[in-house]
Amino acid sequence: MAQFAVIKTGGKQYIVTPGQKLKIEKLPQEDGKEVLFEEVLLVEGEKDLQLGTPFVKGVSVKGKVLRQGKRKKLVVFKFKNKSNEQKKKKGHRQLFTEVEITSIS
Repeated sequence: MAQFAVIKTGGKQYIVTPGQKLKIEKLPQEDGKEVLFEEVLLVEGEKDLQLGTPFVKGVSVKGKVLRQGKRKKLVVFKFKNKSNEQKKKKGHRQLFTEVEITSIS
């Protein structure tokens, strides 16, 4: 039974443990479905540490999709002094998927 693992999804890396909830980049799965992360970079067990080159073979992380959503609004404002034409205001809400890690095997 592994203590923690490092997975790669959505171009980012996450340290995960069983029972942990995390928000990752949007996945196409529906709520309540299982998701399998096969790009595992590192696994730390009770006695040993496995480091992948680039991924650890035969190891996967299972999770359950809890919900899909949007993060809080991020406002991007660009301004150049002494020029009325140089003002830009944009908003962005990033989509996410909340996942609960069920097991590392």
